[in-house]
Amino acid sequence: MSHSAEPRPMTSRRCGPLTGEALVPGDKSISHRALILGAMAVGETRITGLLEGQDVLDTARAMAAFGAQVTQNGPGDWSVHGVGVGGFRSPEGVIDCGNSGTGVRLIMGAMATTPITATFTGDASLSRRPMARVTDPLAQFGARITTREGGRLPITIEGAQDPVPVTYRTPVASAQIKSAILLAGLNVPGDTVVIESEATRDHSERMLAGFGAEVTTETTPEAHRITLKGRPELRPQPVAVPRDPSSAAFPVAAALIVPGSEIRVPGVSRNPTRDGLYVTLQEMGADITFENTREEGGEPVADLVVRYGPLKGVSVPADRAASMIDEFPILSVIASFAEGATVMNGVSELRVKESDRIDAMARGLEANGVTVEETPDSMTVHGMAHVPGGGRAVTHLDHRIAMSFLILGLATENPVTIDDAGPITTSFPDFVPLMTRLGGDLS
Repeated sequence: MSHSAEPRPMTSRRCGPLTGEALVPGDKSISHRALILGAMAVGETRITGLLEGQDVLDTARAMAAFGAQVTQNGPGDWSVHGVGVGGFRSPEGVIDCGNSGTGVRLIMGAMATTPITATFTGDASLSRRPMARVTDPLAQFGARITTREGGRLPITIEGAQDPVPVTYRTPVASAQIKSAILLAGLNVPGDTVVIESEATRDHSERMLAGFGAEVTTETTPEAHRITLKGRPELRPQPVAVPRDPSSAAFPVAAALIVPGSEIRVPGVSRNPTRDGLYVTLQEMGADITFENTREEGGEPVADLVVRYGPLKGVSVPADRAASMIDEFPILSVIASFAEGATVMNGVSELRVKESDRIDAMARGLEANGVTVEETPDSMTVHGMAHVPGGGRAVTHLDHRIAMSFLILGLATENPVTIDDAGPITTSFPDFVPLMTRLGGDLS
């Protein structure tokens, strides 16, 4: 989608049972990382199952701008001929990362220790998001960084001439901060160390090791410590991208709240650092079984079979938030149909995502008859047997907000309308056709 496209309102309506197979797209987090590490390896990396949403396509274009040869061979099948660690060239134009916080933060990390200059921008939503959490540690490597007021995009980075290794304790649980620092550490002599108070998704560590970097992880009761040895020669490798558990959450949620539904979602990542939603749903009594558990591309995967059934409200502990941070919007929709209250703790990070997701979900759910309480760091949804619906939700250019309210409308008494379905293409281009094939009513 064009980031300045006209809004496309969409409405979802109560439907009959959902059935069939939901082939959700490849994992967005792994797709970004595969393109970036492929560009930093020497030789050809072949990627299958790549998510071809706008966010990832923006990252592919960025890698080409930095000198890698990036080629689409077929649907989801891509080749990246990399330039090696430290081999990036200065791009001729501005790097536009669209709506992708993951893309821009990881790419800034990957180039910050190479002596080149690049300017980064994004759409209106991304330009509001905080970047100092990444640019501050990158400056410690020796990069010179110029930002807009408040540490926001557009940002120009002059990569470090003589980068020095960094030991950095992350102020918030964020895989994006960790990954940006580790990618920067690739072109630095010596060890780069990231210390987290709680573990975040570990796709970067897994993939760095797969490409030949030396990465060690040490977990103590106080902290999670990741150490990367700098200046490896990354080896190209085939990457099979598993299906995205965050995207799978939408058809899964629909099957859980639409009476009579039963669907199958094959090949979904079960990475334990991304599995918080599914742990929570099982605590709520959700009828989900995991079949054919296996490993693909260094990641555990399984086929999900999901059936409609009664759900009960639960309290989600704060220490689980990092493993399901992107899934809280759709969890709040599921919670609307559960018996009792669902309390989501430790979710302050949701306020600085593509939108303030706590506020966006609370206002949209209230417009559809659901009672919601919020604090700076928590959100409580009071479930009800019959959700009235009939409201209009403002998406704030946020793809997950848009998809969450379209799922809500499939089970409410009255239709639910969103102001703009356009942002959905950033992560799940096939969302509407897929939900329609399962039996959903979206128009």
